[in-house]
Amino acid sequence: MSAKKIVCLGAGSLYFPRAIGDLVVRDGLGGSEIVLYDLDLEKAERMAGMGRRLAEAAGSTFAIRATGELSDAVDGADFALSSIGGSGAEVTNRVYDSYYHAADMYIPARYGIHQVVGDTAGPAGMMMGLRAIRSYLEICREMESRCPNAVLLSHSNPMAVLCRAMNKYSSVKVIGICHGVQATIQQAAEMIGVPAEELQCTWIGTNHYYWILRAAHRGVDVTDKLNQRAAELGQQGSDNLAHRLSRLYGHKVGYPGAGHLIEFYSWATTVPTQEAMPYNLAEDAKGHGFDEATPRPPRAEPGPELRANFFEQYQTLLDNVSPPERGTADSLGGEGVARMIDDIAHGRREVFIVNIPNQGAIPNLPPEAVVEIEGVTDSMGVRGLCVGDCPRVLKAILEKRFVWQEVVVEAAVTGDRNLALQALMLDEMALAPDTAEDMLEELLEASRDLLPQFFPSRTLIA
Repeated sequence: MSAKKIVCLGAGSLYFPRAIGDLVVRDGLGGSEIVLYDLDLEKAERMAGMGRRLAEAAGSTFAIRATGELSDAVDGADFALSSIGGSGAEVTNRVYDSYYHAADMYIPARYGIHQVVGDTAGPAGMMMGLRAIRSYLEICREMESRCPNAVLLSHSNPMAVLCRAMNKYSSVKVIGICHGVQATIQQAAEMIGVPAEELQCTWIGTNHYYWILRAAHRGVDVTDKLNQRAAELGQQGSDNLAHRLSRLYGHKVGYPGAGHLIEFYSWATTVPTQEAMPYNLAEDAKGHGFDEATPRPPRAEPGPELRANFFEQYQTLLDNVSPPERGTADSLGGEGVARMIDDIAHGRREVFIVNIPNQGAIPNLPPEAVVEIEGVTDSMGVRGLCVGDCPRVLKAILEKRFVWQEVVVEAAVTGDRNLALQALMLDEMALAPDTAEDMLEELLEASRDLLPQFFPSRTLIA
């Protein structure tokens, strides 16, 4: 066993019941301490209570506690696991239900931009990044001082933007974790009728957008079979967009569902109304909490009654969480966070799907660009595995997105409105400059209390 200190940042997030459950059944991490930190201490305390219950049920020797001090949380930490949505301490179960994200969706809709998920690109993805980067860099400063050798595993969106910010402006070792590629491989396996764990794929892309370049099953190349199957599929529904794009490019295109794919294109979002969106995107958007036909929700003050109602529902969700069975996790069952921490802690060389700087893994893409690739663990963290060159058309799509990510990061750090406007103009959902500037002012004003760097009367990031 290897006892470690593992800190959960944004610990009130409902990402953590699964993550904590997976951790407490890892026998190799027995005796470790899990410390939960959240801006809302009550959330962290309730999550810690759930964690102790899961640990006891699993017969685990983990020590689990909550803290309201970031310095205490990260001091001497070996690993940090984050799920911070950029909505402050608002009492919501998920960032998509927050006042801030609602503003990110409703304001652009009045200007003719109809988003679906809004956490990767577009005006909403930019705003989520602008709000969260400041918090992440404050965390990194504390980690640089109190746990300089720790590994930070970030689960937050916009994934590539946040990882790029931390890579550029801190020395913290950062690994972005997502389950999109895993879901794409599972979908691809179903399409050609083979077990997902037996399908080996090579892909190139950034978080929430990638192409499968090669697929093999038990030593047989099935790439052509997969591409042909993708071209043949024409079912109605959100996956139809991925199949149409796959037929166009000659490669299986991920992500399952169109809600993220559409963030890399413009023609389905710049429509007169939400209902005019193709590929069932309107229903997808409503499922994520944005319905243009309903009034924009007002800012809700977290008074006693609202907090009581929220925590009643929140506690019910936590009470219904059970620890997973030992040995049930696999590489396609999620992000594999607990396994990754266990493997790094013991210096084991295992392969995971991660969001990290390219650093030559894809030779014809920028080395600093955050790409979603396979990486091998060791006692220092994770290193990317070589993939090969990116196809020409995908290269064009990705390089524009990498520049957008860079501009968003610089805008967040400097509070430069003109850089934020440049990001809006560079995005696939761009508007005319004057219109984009009006929209930007509304978006920034809606998040004023979380964006002091854009308002000169408040303190900038050091």
